[in-house]
Amino acid sequence: MAKKLKILDLTHRLPGPLAGKILSDFGYDVFKIEDEKHKDPFLAGSFSDFDDSFEDWYRELNQNKKILRFDFKSPDIKSIIAGLLKDADGVLLSLSPKLKETLGLDDATLAALNRPIAIVELEASKDHKKAMHDLNALALSGFLSLHVAHVDDQIVDPPFFPIAGIAFGQQVATQLLSNLLTAREENRVVKSISYLFETAETILTPFWSKELQAQKRTKFLHNGAYPCYSLYRLKDGNYVALAAVEEKFWTDLIGLFKIPLPLENRFDKDEKAFQIVANIFAKLDTSAIETMTRDKELCLSIVKKIN
Repeated sequence: MAKKLKILDLTHRLPGPLAGKILSDFGYDVFKIEDEKHKDPFLAGSFSDFDDSFEDWYRELNQNKKILRFDFKSPDIKSIIAGLLKDADGVLLSLSPKLKETLGLDDATLAALNRPIAIVELEASKDHKKAMHDLNALALSGFLSLHVAHVDDQIVDPPFFPIAGIAFGQQVATQLLSNLLTAREENRVVKSISYLFETAETILTPFWSKELQAQKRTKFLHNGAYPCYSLYRLKDGNYVALAAVEEKFWTDLIGLFKIPLPLENRFDKDEKAFQIVANIFAKLDTSAIETMTRDKELCLSIVKKIN
């Protein structure tokens, strides 16, 4: 039986631990290494102190890893980390320069390993030197503009899902796998740096290109431009997610629910078209929708409101 690849995860919060989760889901042995006093901020300290949902995030991201906690101020810490590095195939790093040196994970020490090992270090940005979170990366890259394009409220809730950080974590996992292939092919240490801001730009730009941004286009299929792809409130307060884009789905939908909006009008941007669909669903409750759509392919799903 082939030996499982061993990854050392010296990251915290979201992107690095997500990358480690992806690798552990692939069957790698992932060892998350933490300071026994400070741990991960999602588990103890600044984040978990004001919002305990971060503790749940920590468990979900790290549940299949082996958690190792050491005293990072111990005089033996370098030898402990060196022992773990001996048979490691990859390393994820998100540490200050001083801490990297303290743990023996600085560039010079890693380069001296002189064997195939893949390393990815996480940083905020190549050019933006100020600290940033997910929301800052989305704002600086311009993509948060879509979120506020059609609202004028004084206070706007941010998107729940930290899209930039999630994309970053996936990019880090992909980069480690790429580095691992190169390290084995070329029999050497391969290290790269992955950046939150630049990843957000790279991953998200294809979906709202510079050309579309220059045209100041902000309404599309996926954010409510057409009545065939939207959320509609039901009689009982729940919603339906309608995504009947294709002709066959829309034809079956309007036939089943007696919606007086012909096939060609499913892409009508007029508010009247939306209201026609909304009025039909407003008269139905969740039970009626489930009964009427049972065993039917309509691209229509229930969204249960959390009260």
